[in-house]
Amino acid sequence: MESVASSPMQPAAPPLSEVVLAITTEASLEKAEGLAQVLLQRQLVACVSLRPLRSLYAWQGGIEDTAEVELLLKTSPCRLAALEACVHDLHSYDTPEWISWRAGASPAYASWLWAATSSRSEP
Repeated sequence: MESVASSPMQPAAPPLSEVVLAITTEASLEKAEGLAQVLLQRQLVACVSLRPLRSLYAWQGGIEDTAEVELLLKTSPCRLAALEACVHDLHSYDTPEWISWRAGASPAYASWLWAATSSRSEP
């Protein structure tokens, strides 16, 4: 099988088994569910896992102790920039948590995820 090298002008497309995971938190289950629904409707994510948690963090010179809901966002690499922009635009916090990383997935799961995040048109 002949390999195809990417040209300097066109980077290689990520492998279809590559997915992106991102984490953010919201102030309540209601806000987390609302954000998740919008992200799903816009096909920016294939899945959002919600988990209640307690966060302790430094903020404006003090230590905060807050109940929050963590959103684990699952998307394709090509949707990451639009996902990040949408989360920052719609989030209830001025400075939302935003951590993302690339991960490998089983071919079947990755195929489903890529199909679910294939945009009919950009939002």
